[in-house]
Amino acid sequence: MILFPAIDIRNGKCVRLTQGDYNKEKIYSESTSTVAKQWEKKRAEYLHIVDLDGAKTGESSNKPSIKAIAEQTSIPIQVGGGIRSLAIIEEYIAAGVDRVIIGTAAINDKEFLQEAVTRYGVKIAVSIDARDGYVATDGWTETSTVKAVDLVLELESIGVQTIIYTDILKDGMLQGPNFKELQAINEATSMNVIASGGVSSAQDVLRLKSFNLYGAIIGKALYDGTVNFEELLDGDEDAS
Repeated sequence: MILFPAIDIRNGKCVRLTQGDYNKEKIYSESTSTVAKQWEKKRAEYLHIVDLDGAKTGESSNKPSIKAIAEQTSIPIQVGGGIRSLAIIEEYIAAGVDRVIIGTAAINDKEFLQEAVTRYGVKIAVSIDARDGYVATDGWTETSTVKAVDLVLELESIGVQTIIYTDILKDGMLQGPNFKELQAINEATSMNVIASGGVSSAQDVLRLKSFNLYGAIIGKALYDGTVNFEELLDGDEDAS
């Protein structure tokens, strides 16, 4: 199972939000490239980057920071947040981004999603952000009437190969992921499932690994020192 350190970018800085609330922000670093290099040094094999401004506005305002990370690190990166056009996908891939994550547009514009998957294949992932089992959109500010598990099956039929599943109510709370929902989602699909939200201990990581998930994203717990990334990696190696 791949462990993805998360780098959430707002106004060019590395931050974390609590439950996706833009009014509950904590700044961890002024330099996102420095943070990315630190994770690379700590043996991360993949980085998860979110443009929080883009997620809210639909405009990729943190592109310069993200491109700098792609240029200055040698490990793969996946990027999400406000990606709603083929032009932006093309720009990120040309800049060295390995996987582009579509969120809100995957719900609101299936034609765009289909075109992106047809054109870029495995380089496209979809982020499913759920609140009480229903899909949330627009930087988590809106909750739709679409059930997460129904969207999963639809995405698989479109040809999506990787999804990131986030339980918003767990995100940034350090109370553990929504294991029940994650297990149900993973069992419902053959797509790669990446867990996001609430990972706060080595036990959480081991439990997710037991579900045979493709990956898990860790954010606040790493930045607050609740878990040690290198120890998680070493524990993962010991477990295998």
